[in-house]
Amino acid sequence: MGLTKSSIFTEQQNELANTLKALAHPARIAILQHIIKQRACICNDLVEELGLAQATISQHLKELKGIGIIKGSIEGTSICYCIDESVWLNIKSLLNNFLVDEVTSKGCC
Repeated sequence: MGLTKSSIFTEQQNELANTLKALAHPARIAILQHIIKQRACICNDLVEELGLAQATISQHLKELKGIGIIKGSIEGTSICYCIDESVWLNIKSLLNNFLVDEVTSKGCC
């Protein structure tokens, strides 16, 4: 399979695609939901909460950090994670702009 020609798409199309790609795993959705539910930064309880190996969770956190939706800080031997609110709002805006149009099939399918 060849490389995609991302340069032929708008910046917004590329950003939305990259965001959705990073979110496209149930473990990543579960991580985000857990952090949001806590209403605070979380430190080292994802392994127990999700039942996944630490290495697996670390890989998912890396993907989420890659799009900036979570940020982390080191406190002693713990790494704490929280949602970056400005990135969260940007993702909401991207999705809202994408889903704003009404879809009608006019009986074609």
